[in-house]
Amino acid sequence: MRYWLMKTEPETFGVEHLGAAPRRTSAWDGVRNFQARNMLRDEMQRGDEAFLYHSSCDVPGIAAIMRIAKSGYPDATAFERKHHHYDADSDPANPRWFMVDVQLQRRLKRVITLEELRAHAARELKGMVLLRPGNRLSITPVEAAHWKFILTLE
Repeated sequence: MRYWLMKTEPETFGVEHLGAAPRRTSAWDGVRNFQARNMLRDEMQRGDEAFLYHSSCDVPGIAAIMRIAKSGYPDATAFERKHHHYDADSDPANPRWFMVDVQLQRRLKRVITLEELRAHAARELKGMVLLRPGNRLSITPVEAAHWKFILTLE
């Protein structure tokens, strides 16, 4: 099993939205970055776990734990002309963009803030991709040791 951190804007699709979805499961669509796409397509597997991270908000941080419910498959929103994730260059015969299905496992007792995570960047969370200067990826791998430590912060 692998661990991940998946960023989302809570106003667009946050833990509240996922919790209200049927079976607390939803497609994680709309990723339009090739490096993140490769992780969705090639690396994420059913059963992996991921932190749901609220970004671009007043208090960014980890809000919940999700499970990958379905491994990578073509992102159909890329083919829908009226959808805001439409990509005219994406071909259904050779899809450019991929998505996974995620299922909410549980909300954290409290949001573990980016500020808290940064406070541990020099020691316990040294090397964590999220905390690297300039990192803007919406999906990042999380080392098992980092995952376990973050859960102790809850």
